[in-house]
Amino acid sequence: MALMLRPWAFLLFLALVSYDESGLQSTRNGVAQATQRVFLYPQSPKVSSIVSTKYRTAYHFQPPKNWINDPNGPMYHNGIYHQFYQYNPNGSLWGNIVWGHSVSTDLINWIRLEPAIERTTPSDINGCWTGSATILKGGRPAIIYTGADTEKRQVQNIVFPKNVSDPYLREWIKPDNNPLIQPVGQGLNSDQFRDPTTGWIGPDGLWRIAVGADLNGYSAALLYKSEDFVNWTRVDHPLYSSNASTMWECPDFFAVLPGKNSGLDLSAAIPNGAKHVLKMSLDNCDKYMVGVYDLKSDTFVPDTVLDDRRLWSRIDYGNYYASKSFFDSKRGRRIIWGWTNETDSSSDDVAKGWAGIHAIPRTIWLDSNSKQLLQWPVEEIESLRREEVSHQGLELNQGDLFEIKGIDTLQADVEINFELTSTDSAVPFDPSWLLDIEKHCREAGASVHGGVGPFGLVVLASENMEEHTSVHFRVYKSQEKYMILMCSDLRKSSLRPELYTPAYGGFFEFDLEKEKTISLRTLIDRSAVESFGGGGRLCIMARVYPVTLINGGTRMYAFNNGTSTVKVPQLKAWSMRRAQVNVRMG
Repeated sequence: MALMLRPWAFLLFLALVSYDESGLQSTRNGVAQATQRVFLYPQSPKVSSIVSTKYRTAYHFQPPKNWINDPNGPMYHNGIYHQFYQYNPNGSLWGNIVWGHSVSTDLINWIRLEPAIERTTPSDINGCWTGSATILKGGRPAIIYTGADTEKRQVQNIVFPKNVSDPYLREWIKPDNNPLIQPVGQGLNSDQFRDPTTGWIGPDGLWRIAVGADLNGYSAALLYKSEDFVNWTRVDHPLYSSNASTMWECPDFFAVLPGKNSGLDLSAAIPNGAKHVLKMSLDNCDKYMVGVYDLKSDTFVPDTVLDDRRLWSRIDYGNYYASKSFFDSKRGRRIIWGWTNETDSSSDDVAKGWAGIHAIPRTIWLDSNSKQLLQWPVEEIESLRREEVSHQGLELNQGDLFEIKGIDTLQADVEINFELTSTDSAVPFDPSWLLDIEKHCREAGASVHGGVGPFGLVVLASENMEEHTSVHFRVYKSQEKYMILMCSDLRKSSLRPELYTPAYGGFFEFDLEKEKTISLRTLIDRSAVESFGGGGRLCIMARVYPVTLINGGTRMYAFNNGTSTVKVPQLKAWSMRRAQVNVRMG
C-alpha cells in the first residue's frame, strides 16, 4: 500500500536555495563542459566516489568503456538494426574518433562489433566524423561520412560493405576515389563543412544529400546531386540557409505525414499532403522546422520563419544533441536517436573510464496540425518491464506527496495521467518566457506554489529530500488554449560539487477541452532521467549523479504543489530489467 505524506513542508524543497548557474560551454565534436570543473571527487567523506558502476545506465545505449558521442548512420538492413557512433577506442575524452558499430534485432539489446570505419586514408586520417547511411537500389547500403584530411579540411567520403551477404556488415571498404566532396566554392569554410544527411531521390531520378556548412558566415544545408551516389555536383543554391545562426551540425531531412505515426522512406515516392522536416544541431540542442520540399526550386520552404532562433522548435529540451533519424522498413516508422553527454567533469570521466550515452530510440511523427513533432520511446523498451504497481483514482491536494513503492526506483518506467479539477487559478501566459524557459523553470520551481501546478514526479530522491530530481508541469492560460510548462529540475539532484545541474524546460500548447488529462512518462535509468510530456509533445533528457544512488536506496513520488486539486485517474510504474547492451559477439 502506497503512503501519502503531508504536509508539503519538509518535503520536496523546503526553501529555495541559491544555485550555481555556471553555463554549459561547448566546442564541436561534442566536447561539452561546464565551467569551473577542474578536480576529482569526492571533496568530503560525505560524498562517495563517482567512480562507480552504479552510475552506468542499465538499458540506455553505451559502449563498455571510453568516449561516445554522435549516433551515426542508423539503419535497418536484412533483419538487423545497425547503430554506428562516434567513438574513441583509446580513452574517455573526445579524440581519435572512429565509427563504433553495434547490431540488434530489437533496438534494446545490442551486440558490439569491431569499429566499422577507422582513420586509415589521407581523407580521414585526422578523424572519421559524423555521417549517414542510405539503402541504395537493390538493397546495397552506403555510408557517406565526414573525414578530416591531411590538411585538416572537412571532406565527405563514402564506404560500402565488403560482403552484403554478411548479416552484420562487419567490414566496410573505402573506394580509391575518396573524398567524393571537397570544401570548394566561394564563401565555403573548409573546417565548417560536415555531417551529410541520408540520401533521397528527386523527381529527376537523381540522388540528393545535404551537408551542414558555414556559407559566407551563415548557416546552410548545402545541396548535392548524383546519378550514381559516388560522383556529386553541388547545386547552385542551398537546400535551405539562414542568417539567424552560424554553422549547423548534424542536419537531418525527412518526410512526414500529418497525424500519422507511420514513417516515410525518402527513397520512395512521397505521398500528397506530406510535409518535410529539416533538423539541425546548434546552441547545444537539436532544433527543427516543418515545411514543404519545393520540387521545382529544389529547396525546403519552412511554414514559419522565426528570426530569433531561441524560438525555434526543439527535438528535446534537455541534454540531447546530434540526433539522427532513419526509416525502419520493418515496422514502417521513423526512429530518431540522440547523444547525451556526461555533466560531471572531464577528470571524472577519465577516472570512470567512460563518457556518454544515447537516449532511448524514439518513434517520431508529425501532429495532425502539422505544427510540431511528437516522440515516444520505441515499443520494444516495454519488453524490459517486470514488477508493476498500479494506482487509480488518486487525488493530490496542495502539498500532497504520494510515494510510489514496490518497484526498483533506480530502473523504472513510470506513466501518470493528471486530470485538472479546475483551471480558474491558472496564471496568464507571458510569451516572453519563451526566450529563456530555463530561467522561468528556475523561478517557477517545484517548491514555488502556483495556481494549476506545479505537479508531477520526484525521482531519485534521498530519504530526507536533500537530493532529488523533479519533473513537473504548470498550466497557464493562453489566448485560446492553454500553455503547459514542463520542467526537469536538476538543481538538487546531487550533493556532488561542480556538476552541471540546470532546470531544463519547455512549453507546449494543449487543448484541455479536447484532452482531459496531461500525461507524463519518465524512464529512470540510474544516471539518466528521460521524460515525455503531453503524449510526446515535449521531451526532456537529463543526466544526474545522486550520492544516494551509491550510498543507499532512492525514493519516488507523485506530487502537487498548486492550489488546485489534481486527480490522478491512472498511475502505472514498472521496474526495468537490465538490457544486454554491447555484449561482445562470441
